[in-house]
Amino acid sequence: MILYPAIDLKDGNCVRLIRGDMEQSTVFSNSPDAQARAFQDAGCEWLHLVDLNGAFAGEPVNGAAVQAILAATDVPAQLGGGIRDMATIEMWLEKGIARVILGTVAVENPDLVRQAAKAFPGKVAVGIDARDGRVATKGWAEETDVMVTDLARSFEDAGVAAIIYTDINRDGAMQGPNVTATAALANAVDIPVIASGGVSSMADLVALRDCGAPLNGAISGRALYDGAIDLDAALALLRD
Repeated sequence: MILYPAIDLKDGNCVRLIRGDMEQSTVFSNSPDAQARAFQDAGCEWLHLVDLNGAFAGEPVNGAAVQAILAATDVPAQLGGGIRDMATIEMWLEKGIARVILGTVAVENPDLVRQAAKAFPGKVAVGIDARDGRVATKGWAEETDVMVTDLARSFEDAGVAAIIYTDINRDGAMQGPNVTATAALANAVDIPVIASGGVSSMADLVALRDCGAPLNGAISGRALYDGAIDLDAALALLRD
């Protein structure tokens, strides 16, 4: 299981939000590229990047910070936030992003997901962010009537590389991930699932690893910055 350290970008800084609230942000670094390099130097195999401003704007906003991260690191990075058309997908892949994450458009324009996944095999993931089992879009600001499992199953034949599942109520709250819902989703689809939201301790990583579902990985942010998860120990745990 892969540990994906999260670098959430707001106004050019590396921040963490609480439950997706842009008004409740904590700045952990004003040098996201240095933070990314530190994660790489610690042995992380992937980076998880989110353009928070872009998620609300519907277009890239923190592009300079993302490009600085790409220039400073060699490990693959996946990026979500404000990626809602083929031109933006192509732009980021050309600049070196290994995998784009499509969230809002997965609900509003699923044909784009299919088109992109076919055009760029292995480079398109779907981000499914939910409250109480229902998908939220536009930076989590708008809730829909779409159920998580229904949306995931609709992409079973699309060639999607991964599903990043985030329980919004757990994100940044340091209350542990929704292991039950994450495992249920991973067991319901053949697409690799990455857990996100609330991963705040070594025990959480163990619970996800041993949840009875074949999870691809787990994303953690605040716990790595706060020191609640020791990065070296976590990487060793998941390698074993």
